[in-house]
Amino acid sequence: MGQFFDTLWMKIGLQLFAAEGPDLVRAIREMGANVFLDLKLHDIPNTIARAVESVARLDVQMLTLHLSGGGEMVRAAVAAAPEGLLLLGVTVLTSANRETLREIGMVKNISQQVVRLAEIGADCGIGGVVAGAQEIGALRKAVGESLKLVIPGIRPRGSEEHDQKRIMTPAEAIAAGADYLVIGRPITAAPDPTVAAGKILQEIESCVFRTGCT
Repeated sequence: MGQFFDTLWMKIGLQLFAAEGPDLVRAIREMGANVFLDLKLHDIPNTIARAVESVARLDVQMLTLHLSGGGEMVRAAVAAAPEGLLLLGVTVLTSANRETLREIGMVKNISQQVVRLAEIGADCGIGGVVAGAQEIGALRKAVGESLKLVIPGIRPRGSEEHDQKRIMTPAEAIAAGADYLVIGRPITAAPDPTVAAGKILQEIESCVFRTGCT
């Protein structure tokens, strides 16, 4: 992993955290990398507040929680988070589609549900949201620049979609207004992760510096 520390954050998801625990977070921080701890917390407000306090002691820079936990839960998390910890509210998973929402009793379409949850997060003082790239425009219209937009489901042209249903290329997502891109398997599952990461960075740089997107 050391080959990425100069340029990239390290995202630790639930699977890796369950296997390696806080020791891995500490080791990565000791090596100088920023940590995005993607645990997607969802519980009663008191438990969430205590969990945020515990995570804060690991000195991570980003932490996710589900906005579907409601305003009271989100406010408890915000109150417990120290300065320097960016709380990110998960809206609708990028593996979900309209049928998924219908299955669990949600009548709104995906874009409407994403915006509604983001508005809850904004009202509660959260720092950013995690959402599919297709919802960037609707989110910017609803909350402006008040929230950082962290976008998963990013796939370079020609790469496998895997279990993602709402995807976009890195350049397209940056052009649409994303602040951060979450890119996992196109790098980690590549024959040469360093080369794969380099190509993705080149695509992003091409968008930012040659076509003028910001």
